Amino acid sequence: MMKKLIALILTLAAVSFGGMAYAEDAAKPAVAPAAAATAAAAAAAPAAAPAAAPAPVPNKGDTAWMIVATAFVILMAIPGLALFYGGLVRTKNMLSVLMQVFVIFSLISVLWALYGYSIAFSEGNAFFGGLDKLLLKGITPDSVAATFSKGIVIPEFIYVAFQGAFAAITVALVVGSFAERIKFSAVLLFSVLWFTFSYLPIAHMVWYWAGPDGYISAAAADKLNATAGWLFNKGALDFAGGTVVHIDAAMAGIVGAFMIGKRVGYGKDSMAPHSLTMTMIGASLLWFGWFGFNAGSALEANGTAALAFVNTWLATAAAALSWMTVEWLVKGKPSMLGATSGALAGLVAITPACGFVGVGGALAIGLTAGVICLWGVNGLKRLLGADDSLDVFGVHGVGGILGSLLTGVFAAPSLGGAGIYDYVANKAADGYSIYDQLVIQATGVGVTILWSGVVAFVCYKVVDMIVGLRVPEDEEREGLDISSHGESAYHYS
Repeated sequence: MMKKLIALILTLAAVSFGGMAYAEDAAKPAVAPAAAATAAAAAAAPAAAPAAAPAPVPNKGDTAWMIVATAFVILMAIPGLALFYGGLVRTKNMLSVLMQVFVIFSLISVLWALYGYSIAFSEGNAFFGGLDKLLLKGITPDSVAATFSKGIVIPEFIYVAFQGAFAAITVALVVGSFAERIKFSAVLLFSVLWFTFSYLPIAHMVWYWAGPDGYISAAAADKLNATAGWLFNKGALDFAGGTVVHIDAAMAGIVGAFMIGKRVGYGKDSMAPHSLTMTMIGASLLWFGWFGFNAGSALEANGTAALAFVNTWLATAAAALSWMTVEWLVKGKPSMLGATSGALAGLVAITPACGFVGVGGALAIGLTAGVICLWGVNGLKRLLGADDSLDVFGVHGVGGILGSLLTGVFAAPSLGGAGIYDYVANKAADGYSIYDQLVIQATGVGVTILWSGVVAFVCYKVVDMIVGLRVPEDEEREGLDISSHGESAYHYS
């Protein structure tokens, strides 16, 4: 089993890293609006402007939209993800999954304010931010964060909350891979470690940059690029989290599925979802909340947000239809589980692309994701041999990799995409190369696979040594609701 795990990580990384050597020598694309800006970036902008220029003030419309988008993302986790996962497990483990998602969301929210935001979104080096904003030090109601438009800012507090909600749901996604057999204490300890050493550096590498205002010349751009995250500086495109959220969480999940082992009775006992009604409700809440996740990542109430909204709507619908149709053809009947799983696959795949591709590209990504992720939870799962309980890798891993790579294809202006924005020239850069961008996207995918996989492996080992990973067999058979929490999700009279 350990050999399979190591082989999986190395194989995935090797496939993605195939073009990395070329990427090092390829001409870097112009700065792309794919990363989140920070208040430090916004503060740097006035210094580059004429002394008489007034400091930018947040627009009330942008602020209101970001407050709503942030609430949407929170809704995705609690109750959306909790109900989606809860419906997929057996009755005796429903409450345990609800508990894990709810408490992880609470735990990561606190850690985000303590140190997470500072490490992910303040200036440091190419891999980690600094510690200047521990406990949100120095952030006030008047502090601002840059957006993707010069001279446009939003209150930093809402930016902190928006990104914190992303971090919390990412860690919560991981629990689907080892549901029904892990100790609650192990879940919490692993969450702290993996969040600190995987999520935060990957978020910094992909999304941290100095904001657009200082990009007034090629020399100024080079200077600011040197302060950006490593993958952002390479030109990796990830509008809302294909690498940072989905591939990152999926790798942590599949490593956990291997290391914790299969559920008792796996392959022999029935482990069918106990409530597809709950799963459908959860999937619908995820779809609803995902509009905040993707459209909110524009950081403004503008045309890019509207494009991301429409792409999220259509790619998801297309993926639900393609998964259901193929399953119908193969198995003879369309299923509710297939339709909801397809929708989730579409949401995952469009996430990195939603603000970069046109409607045609979004539909193509959605249709492809439904079919490829169906294979991911069936054929690939059998090949790997791991008990990924709720198919986190098959949907989030496969869908995240697919979407991240296809972003490089369909972002091309020739295919209806937005291309890459050049903030020095204040227009879309000329000469978009699909091949060059695919190499860069593959580099981002490979780095995420390798980083998250290795960090997760070490974190599980540490957790196993301190508290142990798995509940005893008798407690697993009884169900984690009673054995771990002393409660039941359902009471029958």
